[in-house]
Amino acid sequence: MTRKRRTFTPEFKQETASLVLDQGYSIAQACTSMGVGESALRRWVQQLSDERQGVTPKGKAITPEQQRIQELEERCRRLEMEKSILKKATALLMSDDWKRTR
Repeated sequence: MTRKRRTFTPEFKQETASLVLDQGYSIAQACTSMGVGESALRRWVQQLSDERQGVTPKGKAITPEQQRIQELEERCRRLEMEKSILKKATALLMSDDWKRTR
């Protein structure tokens, strides 16, 4: 029998990590009251602390501001890729057109 991995929303992670950072709970107290593992909570606390300092995480962001930054960065990457594809297509079409007129 396999054990299903639990998933938590970014809001839950932020709320749980803020218990430690803002309300003075210890990691153990917050784990017990929220029903999460200690290693997960330590990661969330570290991530929330980093995000509050302006560091964009590599994984899924917890804070709404960092989530928005990640969405915009992804959009920028996609637009850059589309622009590159269009440049290559234009160059290819122009070279074919130039060969036909010669």
